[in-house]
Amino acid sequence: MLRVLTLSSLFPDTSRPNFGVFVERQTLGLAAHPDVELKLVAPVGLPPWPLSRLGRYAALSALPRHEDWKGVETWRPRFANLPGTGGRFHAAMLAARLKPLLRAIRRDFPFDVIDASFFFPDGVAAVELGRVFGVPVSIKARGADIHHWGRARGTSAQILEAGKRADGLLAVAGSMRDDMVALGMDGAKICVHRTGVDLDRFAPRDRAAAKAALGVSGPLVASVGALIPRKGHDIVIDAVAAVPGVRLMIAGEGPERPKLVGQIARLGVGDRVTLMGSVAHGELPRLLAAADVMALASSSEGLANAWVEALASGTPVVIPDAGGARELVTAPEHGRIVARNAQAFAEAISALIAAPPPVDAVRAGAAGFTWEANTAALYAHLMGLVRA
Repeated sequence: MLRVLTLSSLFPDTSRPNFGVFVERQTLGLAAHPDVELKLVAPVGLPPWPLSRLGRYAALSALPRHEDWKGVETWRPRFANLPGTGGRFHAAMLAARLKPLLRAIRRDFPFDVIDASFFFPDGVAAVELGRVFGVPVSIKARGADIHHWGRARGTSAQILEAGKRADGLLAVAGSMRDDMVALGMDGAKICVHRTGVDLDRFAPRDRAAAKAALGVSGPLVASVGALIPRKGHDIVIDAVAAVPGVRLMIAGEGPERPKLVGQIARLGVGDRVTLMGSVAHGELPRLLAAADVMALASSSEGLANAWVEALASGTPVVIPDAGGARELVTAPEHGRIVARNAQAFAEAISALIAAPPPVDAVRAGAAGFTWEANTAALYAHLMGLVRA
C-alpha cells in the first residue's frame, strides 16, 4: 500500500467550489486507487488580522480546519501571506506552519511520499518537509506557478532550488517541461503528466437543443476562464464584435469584469456578448456542447483543461500558440492555433463556423486525456520515487 500525503493550496472548498477542480479530480482519482491510502493537506493562505476577516478572506477564515472532503481526510491549516512582499515569504511561512501538523498526522499515517500538486508555495515548502520527515517529494508544475512565480524576482530562486532538490517533477505538457528546463531544472527527472477529462460528462449533444436550453439560436462561441488579463477575454470580445450574427458566452469571474463590461458597451455588442459569471464545473458540459467554437486568447497556459473539455464535447478550439496548444491541436479538425490578436481570432472563428469539422473528429483530439490514465501515471511516478 502506497501512503501518499498530497499537499495542495490549489484545492476547492465550500466557499470556492470551482477553485482547483482539476487538482481535486486528480487527487480523488489517486485516492480511489486500490493500492493507495491518501490524506490531503490543503493549506489556506491568509493575510494578518484584521485583513483576514475582511472581504473574500472572511469565508476562508471560516472554513473547517479538519474535515472529510468527498471521502478524503482533509486538513486546511492557515498560513500567513504577507501583503506587499511579492510572495517571497509564502513558502517559508507554509513550511513552518506544516511541520507540527505533519508530525501529528505522521503518528497515525506514516506517509511514504509527499505529492505537491502546485509548485508555489506548495512545492517549495514540500522539499523542506521531505527533508524533515525523510520521505521523497514530487512537485507538479501546472502553469502560473512556473510562468509567473518561476520568473518573479522574489520567488524565482526558490522555485529553481525546489526543482533541483525535489526527487521527482511532473509537468502538465511537454512545453511546460521545456519551460522548467529553461529555468535550470534537470529535464531527466521531469515527467509529462497529462490532465484528464470525463469523457462521459463532456460529450457531444444535440447542438441545436443545447443552444435552445441556453436561450441561443445561431452561431455561438464559448469561452471559459477567469476574468483576468492573462486569459485575453478582451481579444475574443473584439473578435466576435467583428463577426456579425455570432453570440459569445464567457464563463468565469474576476477583477477584469468592469473593464470588459465597458468594452462590451463601447462596442455596442451587449445583445451578443454575455458575461455569465462563475459557472459551476458541472454546468460547463452543456455550454461547451452548445458552442460551435471555444475561443480562449490566453497569453500563457500549461495545458488548459477547458481546451480538452471543449474537444471532448465535439467543439473545436481557437487558441494562441501558448503552452501545450500544439500538443492538443494536432489535426485541423481540432481547431486553429492563431496569432493572439482579434483579427486572427475573428478569421478562425468565422472559418470554423462556415465549415464545421465533424464532431467525432473533434472529439478524437481528447481521446488520450483520461482520468484513468492520469491516475495510473501518477501512481507509477510516486511509487517509483518511493522504491528508488
